[in-house]
Amino acid sequence: MSMDSRSPVDPEPQVPQQSYELRILQALRRIIRAVDIHSYKLASQYNITGPQLACLLAVQEQGPLTSAKLAKKVYLSPSTLVGIVDRLEEKGLVRRNRDSRDRRLVYITITSVGEQLVAAAPSLLQDTLANALVELPELEQVSITKALEKLVDLMEARHIGAAPVLETGSLNPEKSSGRPVKDVLK
Repeated sequence: MSMDSRSPVDPEPQVPQQSYELRILQALRRIIRAVDIHSYKLASQYNITGPQLACLLAVQEQGPLTSAKLAKKVYLSPSTLVGIVDRLEEKGLVRRNRDSRDRRLVYITITSVGEQLVAAAPSLLQDTLANALVELPELEQVSITKALEKLVDLMEARHIGAAPVLETGSLNPEKSSGRPVKDVLK
């Protein structure tokens, strides 16, 4: 067979049907890769991470929110959220405003640049998954949930904290795109 007739990407070797451990590992790897690819796309094309986009979407949908309410809405710890909001504010995507009656309250609001980014960015990967899961029969949803929770236990990973936000390790979107958010939207 000549080199010209081969496809540019070699196909994956077939995992035998009875090799459940290999099929599970392959499925986990595909999930991890899907999250990696989505995270990279957000970072390189939109200069934003999944958790940052989740916060932007929540503020857009709910209107101005305090940090505590936003943290609950996106299932992140308040300390994690502070850093995310700091970065969103640095990018000009949100603004912090003190309440005029109670100066202790600070509301996070989306800016026009943030609105533009939300309109241009793809949906969150977890939203796509959640929408697909809701369409499954309840028994199948329970089965998937139990199987994944069992995998977590088998991997001895129950103690690892994780918000229901699909995102891989730390990304530096400024370095990936080399452009500020305002330039990405142009």
